[in-house]
Formats: sequence, C-alpha cells, structure tokens
Amino acid sequence: MSEPSRSEPVGVVLAVDPDRFAEVVEALRRAGLTVTGEQPILGTLSGTVAEERIPDLEAIDGVESLDRERTIQLPPPDSPIQ
Repeated sequence: MSEPSRSEPVGVVLAVDPDRFAEVVEALRRAGLTVTGEQPILGTLSGTVAEERIPDLEAIDGVESLDRERTIQLPPPDSPIQ
C-alpha cells in the first residue's frame, strides 16, 4: 500500500485523447487527480493533484500533455504600464 500524499496540491491542465475522454478521466481520478473542470469536446480538463503524483498522471495512456496552471498578473486598466 502506498504512502498518502504529503505535498500541497498543485493545479494542472491536461490535454487528453478526446475519443477516449471518459476512460482517460476515470484513470486520472484513480491516479489522484481531483477534476475541477472538463471540456470533453476539446479533450481538455483541469484539476489538482499532489505534485509527486504528476509523473503517474503523465504515464496514463491517452494523456497528450500536462502543464501546471499558471496565474498571470495583469496591470489595472489605469496603470501607466500597458
């Protein structure tokens, strides 16, 4: 039996085979992904997972890419930097 996750969850965005979307998403959930958003037609989803589980997700057949979510800080509209 594996040891429980100890790291903070990280946000991830995945592209998966859209023809096998439901099957791949179920495998991702079993591997530890908490799904927060799905776009089956596009074959994309987002979620959170313990950082040490990312290699497990990437190894699932049907996962085409996995990227960490990124936050972009935009300056306010009245900022001199545009």
